[in-house]
Amino acid sequence: MRDYSEYTEYIVERTKELLGIDSPSGYTREVSGYLMHLYRGLGYEPELTVKGGVVVKIADGERSGADGCGKADPAAGAIMLEAHVDTLGAMVAEVSSTGRLHLTPVGGMNANNAEAENCRVITRGGKVYTGTFQLKNASIHVNDNYNEVKRSYGEMEVLLDEIVRSKEDVLALGIMPGDFVCFEPRTVVTESGFIKSRFLDDKLSTGILLGFAKYLKDEGIRPARTIYQHITVFEEVGHGGCASIPADVTEVLSVDMGCVGDGLGCDECQVSICAKDSRGPYHYDVVSGLIDAAKRAEADFAVDVYPHYGSDADAALTAGYDVRHGLIGPGVYASHGYERSHKKGVENTFKLLKAYLA
Repeated sequence: MRDYSEYTEYIVERTKELLGIDSPSGYTREVSGYLMHLYRGLGYEPELTVKGGVVVKIADGERSGADGCGKADPAAGAIMLEAHVDTLGAMVAEVSSTGRLHLTPVGGMNANNAEAENCRVITRGGKVYTGTFQLKNASIHVNDNYNEVKRSYGEMEVLLDEIVRSKEDVLALGIMPGDFVCFEPRTVVTESGFIKSRFLDDKLSTGILLGFAKYLKDEGIRPARTIYQHITVFEEVGHGGCASIPADVTEVLSVDMGCVGDGLGCDECQVSICAKDSRGPYHYDVVSGLIDAAKRAEADFAVDVYPHYGSDADAALTAGYDVRHGLIGPGVYASHGYERSHKKGVENTFKLLKAYLA
């Protein structure tokens, strides 16, 4: 069996680059611009959507998308692969009288997971200030209730790395409510192949789609189906996949993180195939086809039901698109926290995409 490790390394490198670009939902212009650059470098013609996502056709299929009677065949029609490059983050909600910043979350950024994390505050004027997200009165030698206080946005604040002692001092810097706050990803790739970082959800799968696009171009492969990719920028707030699906698409496959945790079969070295999430079951024929493809590819996989999850593919159906839908992704542990996956999970997801489509 051919070694595709060159694509794994390409995916990991692109993922590291994407993780180095702050992109909480609503502040994604820079990362979308970088994606446009990457796709053009691969020889494609990406388009920027009105919402700021990136859509690109990576293959013209050999089949027409119709059966012998001229009726549309969903299994032969165009497919849209979706990943998202927006991440969790926060926004300044209030500047306190003492010069501290009170935040509101963007997406599901849990205050427990963000405690003592370094962050960047991006002003509307384009200046960037650093700080740390801490519990109020964070000195354990002073705070008698340090252990008892619930870590919530109401009990935590950003300490700016500037000498400020009042609200007026902060406003003079150009910081105000509505400014985005971006948390340090802390990306590490270990010699043993583990990939650790905030926001692997879903920049790791975005890297995988880039790797798959590179593979088709490098090998000159014309698959049976027309293939689009859509890198969305509002998934973490629920409407990333609600628009920009071409008229010939009959199937949407979300490539996002695979859940790892108690009660689930997937681990970080596998590709996960989701049969059902919090919004309901995925299309039976799509899930069955993905399982068959994983077996053909000898990919290490698990089929799981995700208890607390919603995807861009779900969003497409909610928006009214008449498409089949599915969800796969490399296993990612500690979702929405300091996440961890493995190069083997990348490899198995790549194998599954290749077997299913190419």
